Amino acid sequence: MQREHPFFIRKKQQVAVHLNEIQQQAVRHTEGPLLLLAAPGSGKTTTLLMRIAYLIEELGVQPSRIKAITFSRASAGDMKERFKRLFPELPSVDFSTIHSLAFEIVRERFRTQRASFQIIEGHGAAHDTEPGEAGDPAALSLHKKLILRDIFRAVTGENITDDQLEELTTYISYIKNKMIPESRWREVSCSVRHADQILSEYERFKREHPGGLLIDFDDMLTLADDVLSKDARLLRKYQRRYDYMLTDESQDTSLVQHAIVEKLVMEHRNLCVVADDDQSIYSWRGAEPSYLLEFRQVYPEARILYMEQNYRSSKNIVEAANQFIQRNKNRYDKKMFTHNGEEQPISIKSLPDYKQQTKYLVEEIRKLDNLGEVAVLYRNNSSSIDLMNQFDRAGIPFYMRDADNRFFSHWVVQDILNFMRMSYTDRRPDILEAIHTKFNGYITKQQMAALKDIHNNESVFDNLLNYVPLQDYQLKQLPQCKWIFEQMKGMPPLEAIDVIRTKLGYDKAIDKMCERLGFRKEYLLGILNSLQEIAESLNSMEEFAQRLKHLEALLKSSKSQKGQHAVTFSTFHSAKGLEFKHVYMIDLVNGIIPSKEDLKHRSGDRNSELMEEAARLFYVGMTRAKTRLELLAYQQREGEKAAESAFVSEMRDILNPPKLAVRMLAGQRQAGNSRQAAAVPYNPNAIQSRTALEQGRQVLHPAFGVGSIVQLAGEIIEIQFANGIKRLSIQTCLDMRLLEPIPFEELRE
Repeated sequence: MQREHPFFIRKKQQVAVHLNEIQQQAVRHTEGPLLLLAAPGSGKTTTLLMRIAYLIEELGVQPSRIKAITFSRASAGDMKERFKRLFPELPSVDFSTIHSLAFEIVRERFRTQRASFQIIEGHGAAHDTEPGEAGDPAALSLHKKLILRDIFRAVTGENITDDQLEELTTYISYIKNKMIPESRWREVSCSVRHADQILSEYERFKREHPGGLLIDFDDMLTLADDVLSKDARLLRKYQRRYDYMLTDESQDTSLVQHAIVEKLVMEHRNLCVVADDDQSIYSWRGAEPSYLLEFRQVYPEARILYMEQNYRSSKNIVEAANQFIQRNKNRYDKKMFTHNGEEQPISIKSLPDYKQQTKYLVEEIRKLDNLGEVAVLYRNNSSSIDLMNQFDRAGIPFYMRDADNRFFSHWVVQDILNFMRMSYTDRRPDILEAIHTKFNGYITKQQMAALKDIHNNESVFDNLLNYVPLQDYQLKQLPQCKWIFEQMKGMPPLEAIDVIRTKLGYDKAIDKMCERLGFRKEYLLGILNSLQEIAESLNSMEEFAQRLKHLEALLKSSKSQKGQHAVTFSTFHSAKGLEFKHVYMIDLVNGIIPSKEDLKHRSGDRNSELMEEAARLFYVGMTRAKTRLELLAYQQREGEKAAESAFVSEMRDILNPPKLAVRMLAGQRQAGNSRQAAAVPYNPNAIQSRTALEQGRQVLHPAFGVGSIVQLAGEIIEIQFANGIKRLSIQTCLDMRLLEPIPFEELRE
């Protein structure tokens, strides 16, 4: 048995840090490239910090010669603080984001050239970039979002919505981080019309601004990479500044970020990359998980170490999560394990209706003592609104990790409030102007302009009918609309919203806007559903408006609850890196996770990039839990059926595998485990593709015999066997190759 290095013995005594064999290898492999694949809860940050301490204490490396790059400023600050706490006697090394390093390179280049530039991103643009770069009050109007708003208006003749602006900025970031040339911008999918033209105008505006070059955060990266490619002096300077580089959370690193790091380590190649390809969930933002899979192509001499031991979660959570993620194909063959004991079994609940989901959460969580150890996780921020509403009513404190402040100012919310205002007074053209294209009065812009010129303080509908030229169909529609608004007055808000959506035709107007402008219909309908949930127990529209104001204030104040006795609400994305004793994953239905877009690209089981990333997101949620994990789905929402998430169906099979699968797995274990595990002895003649599963087809099952496929419903296949109908998971049947097709001739014999 190899004797433990004195450094590790000393650290056990000094700071009570115990590293396992793989972690110790990662610390001591200091020369040359190293890819450290770290499973969730495997102590990667501690290992990385111990590696830095080892370089300083054992190898005598100057701290200033070590560079540690993290994914975010918060991560850089946290790592710096943890290093100081663990090793108070050591001087700190340079912890920063890749953006900070890129900014330093770009700034030095421009100062050498005496070229002026200005940062246009952040709160107030220039003054919220990097320390030392002064802001100019006149520059506040030169903000990325304001510039894009103006360009959008110039190109389309319309005002951009917050949703479109978010989609557009994501599109721009994706292109910059993927280093996509302008000739291919049009190939990148974006729901915002003329996105490539808007980006082209945006780039031209930044280049040609009379005050100097304008730079956003993505430009820092592309410019830094360009500088290092063209300026040999600066490249040498930064290559020689650091002898060792470490990058954390590298599965979230984009192509341009990888390119910068590659150039900086080109001479010494002392690069330690810490990552988990199974937790790569930011491809929509330009992250490049395939880079990790191709690491040895860039660094042929690289060593790859697998940190597979999970110290966070109970055995049952670790084993289930490990089996789940292994169904992805494009990944390193890792096998997460733990020496922790078993705790409560993973719970899967399918509730009859969406509304019962939040009620169930309230009932269960109010029984718990330490709310700071509880998290409710979801894919979309819209899920947080109903949670916030119901938890506030129940008096349960919460902390919103990534609050969606746009909800209460969203144009859909404002539309509904304006419809309600119209029911109280139909004498205000300004209110009608805000909604005149969104109900079935079919009022044109010209008619609206003519109406605004009438100042007699009479009903806007009467003025339209009496003084404005109308089409014949409007003569019938407008009196009907006036009557509906009169009937709405004094209605409970839930009933009023239903009238707005159906009788006044707001839902149909939403459909047309989605077709014309590329809005995401599911997102807009989600806002309407959330408004109905808020309105459910209220008696008047005044109460509804007051409730919205109260919730908006509550949303802002919830940020102060961080670290307090409060339940954490978070998206799966923002929960990465966190851990909780109790985790509830909610809204686990097809269309949310996986999304409709994910499912659209599905071929077979998971073998599409979008489906695999959705699975990784689900895996991130699961591995936040220490001892208690609950998966919640529902069977219907707003009267429409909802299908349980394909991933929940997979988890059911993992937790309760078919008997044949259990026998096969047992045989595998007896045969021994190796990193390149031998293939399970499946039936080579079995059906391997969903397309071969057809209603009426005869199949042979190893346990149930011959049967006929009755129905395919979502993730479930129903087969009529001699002893009755069996409902089986499609994925398990394909994975385990359980169904063999029977030719007609064979049946006849």
